[in-house]
Amino acid sequence: MERSVAIEDYVRAIYQLQQQEKPVATTALARRMNVAPASATGMLKRLHGLRLVTHEPYAGVVLTSAGEQMALEVIRHHRLIETYLAQALGVSWDQVHDEAHRLEHHISEALEDRMAEVLGHPHRDPHGAMIPPKDGPFDPPVYRLLTQFGSGARLIIREVMDEDAERLRALGRLGLRPDVVVTVLLAEPEAASITLGIDGLAGVSLVVERSLAAALWVDDLG
Repeated sequence: MERSVAIEDYVRAIYQLQQQEKPVATTALARRMNVAPASATGMLKRLHGLRLVTHEPYAGVVLTSAGEQMALEVIRHHRLIETYLAQALGVSWDQVHDEAHRLEHHISEALEDRMAEVLGHPHRDPHGAMIPPKDGPFDPPVYRLLTQFGSGARLIIREVMDEDAERLRALGRLGLRPDVVVTVLLAEPEAASITLGIDGLAGVSLVVERSLAAALWVDDLG
């Protein structure tokens, strides 16, 4: 099957957008890829010809099983590379995303297997995202954004959005990383910030910009 960096990037973007909406609208895909709608439409026709998506004009697209398999392979490569860079080479969590994006399209299956073995077959990357298995189904967990919760909520951070290096550095400085348990001390809908307490740091509160808090996927601990 024909493969290229562009094809793999589009297929992954469709997969990720499908987690919020299905079918995926062409306009949403164009925004995600930062291209004009006409460019996205042209690529969708190409993907349809390769049987990677089913595409109905004015309705949107859905990945076929082959498209989903390709998307999960690229995502697995990306997250394994991030984990290898962080754990084996000591690259900081704000730098691994861009490096992994450059490498993910080019590693062999043998190298993927070797990295997984060296790492002990990890289940999560440095940002908390689940790493798809090499074979078998992948059912990613569903989390909610921290900004969806009000005062009094006790939450555990499960995953941090990884695309923005500056944002990751800011969250790292605040200690807001995967598996950290926080309590929402104050959250008003129109306020520009949210006040959090962190388990284990009694008497300490963090005033976090809402734009930073919106990068945190969490579970409610009740």
